[in-house]
Amino acid sequence: MTPPAAEITIALAGQPNVGKSTVFNLLTGSHQYVGNWPGKTCEQKIGVYHLDGAAINIVDLPGTYSLSDNSEDERVARDFIIRDNPDAVVVIVNAAALERDLYLLAELLLLPKPIVVGLNMLDVARQNGATIEPHVLQAALGLPVIPMVASYGEGLQALMAEASRVAQNPLAQSPNRPEIRQDHQQVLDDIQKLIAGRAPEPYPVNWATYKLLEGDAEITALVRQQLGADWDAVQAILLQHDDAFLAVASGRYEWIARMVRAAVIRPKAGQFTLTDRLDRVATHPVLGLLALIGALGVLFWLTYAIGAPLQAWMETHLIQAAAAWARQALQGAPSWMIGLVADGVISGAGTVLTLLPILMIFFTGLGLLEDMGYMARAAYVMDRFMHLMGLHGKSFLPIFLGFGCNVPAVMGSRIIESPKARLITILVSPIVPCTARLSVVAFLAPIYFGANAIWVSWGLIALSLLVLSAVGVALHELFLGGEHTPFIMELPLYHAPNLRVIGQGVWQRLVDFLKTAGSIILVVSILLWALSTFPNGNIETSYLAWFGRLLAPTGKLMGLDWQMMVAMLTSFVRKENTISTLAVLYGGHSAGLSAALAERLTPAAALAFLAVQILFIPCVATVAAIRQETRSWRWTLASMGLLLGISLLAGIGIYQGARLIGWGM
Repeated sequence: MTPPAAEITIALAGQPNVGKSTVFNLLTGSHQYVGNWPGKTCEQKIGVYHLDGAAINIVDLPGTYSLSDNSEDERVARDFIIRDNPDAVVVIVNAAALERDLYLLAELLLLPKPIVVGLNMLDVARQNGATIEPHVLQAALGLPVIPMVASYGEGLQALMAEASRVAQNPLAQSPNRPEIRQDHQQVLDDIQKLIAGRAPEPYPVNWATYKLLEGDAEITALVRQQLGADWDAVQAILLQHDDAFLAVASGRYEWIARMVRAAVIRPKAGQFTLTDRLDRVATHPVLGLLALIGALGVLFWLTYAIGAPLQAWMETHLIQAAAAWARQALQGAPSWMIGLVADGVISGAGTVLTLLPILMIFFTGLGLLEDMGYMARAAYVMDRFMHLMGLHGKSFLPIFLGFGCNVPAVMGSRIIESPKARLITILVSPIVPCTARLSVVAFLAPIYFGANAIWVSWGLIALSLLVLSAVGVALHELFLGGEHTPFIMELPLYHAPNLRVIGQGVWQRLVDFLKTAGSIILVVSILLWALSTFPNGNIETSYLAWFGRLLAPTGKLMGLDWQMMVAMLTSFVRKENTISTLAVLYGGHSAGLSAALAERLTPAAALAFLAVQILFIPCVATVAAIRQETRSWRWTLASMGLLLGISLLAGIGIYQGARLIGWGM
């Protein structure tokens, strides 16, 4: 979908943790259009805000600390501002961290764009003892400064009214721009003269000159190509002043210091804020880890102690009841139609709906931790451990929550800014054994291993974590080339969470899941129902059974018959389907399902089956979430192929190894 045409387009810029997403969500609400930037993997968000009957397009740029070419996010932000030429740029800054946030504004002021500053989180600044005078800051900057507390909706209308005004009067501004350190002013002037009239379009000459002094690789390559043989003169100056980037940064920090001195009154030296006191525990190497375990333990417990009973209730009283009603209502219709509606459509849609309690509780808990500023501390504490497989601390939470359900684990990867780290997290999260897989293990392990079932279960969990670590390391080495980038992040100030913002975020995530993942789940559920029903309504002679028999040679390598392979295939819809499928295939045994299963498999084959089950392709809901988060069928299919190969190799290896040593045969 594309947003409607509007007379004004406003770019929303800001560094991470300034409340920019809150501003965007509250302004645009349901009028949002999400996709990917052309040729990029990072997310593009466009929203529509209505002001006095006129539609204004708001483009939410990726959070970025600067306009350099250090990351894809930074290149996307600067290219949109320069190439797509928005009518105005709204820069959101965190009043409690003004020195840091003004650096991005210092870069933006080099561009001939109308700018409005949204001075957000004034309440957080007051909580930490700082007083900021917006009118003084406005006079110092020479730009409109709108005081805001976006989490409570304060200042949003004034912000958009001012942005609309400056967009329609772009020449009215005369901002106080930062300058290069005085000892390098002549260097800046000399290079600017050499490239005057020859800067690559559409970059302004002054901005391109600064980027050359900063060593920006992309702009340097463009200018070099544009100048041809005349590049040598520019390069000679740059080589003589290879410290020019320090002069650029120094000029900006001097400018920032002047702005802050004019408008900010700091708390007395030595005064400990609430954030300081809490971080003594939250960032401590030992106490911080215990606090993290406690916080995640509570989140995990709430998600499944409340969500799982709700999920079971919905399954019984909504899904099964609806299926029974459909069978009753369709009496006299062809059996295939009854099965399609009751078992295909209703059960397929039910898979989506029964996940909602778990997702709602998880997203609410995650939203609370994020909004109050704790998640940055969790990432900080876990960073050293995640580095072992080439990831950063923020990848820990999604991976950990995979023990409950892989769907929120995959969707939780959104908190990771780096596209590459996010992708690796998405790919390894389904390896974590979810509660559904563990329930299959809990049912089957006692049948074959008796009192040793608990040790077998722990061994299977350890196997999955070992595989996760190995895959993470392998993907890091292959995909990132072994690159170990430093993990630099801000620890935002603690503040009271805003339930309105959290609720809106939870709602948007649930709707997004229903729209995207839900359609995929429904289609796959209907497909698997058809394969297990046709051609004659008997699962043992169905197309699914036929396909299972095709896999019999592979199953034989693990000591498994075709029925066990079919049970494994049906787990693709829901992992619990393994048990229900086995009940259908072996349910005629006089002594019951457990006795039938005990007769069909040796302990070695059972161990191989459980190993495959714990590592197998995740359920269709997780696959749908992977497709939704990566926005790529290529990566989705690659994930499925990777886990299929790993699980089968593990099963074959365990069974054949047991044969060699003569165990469990």
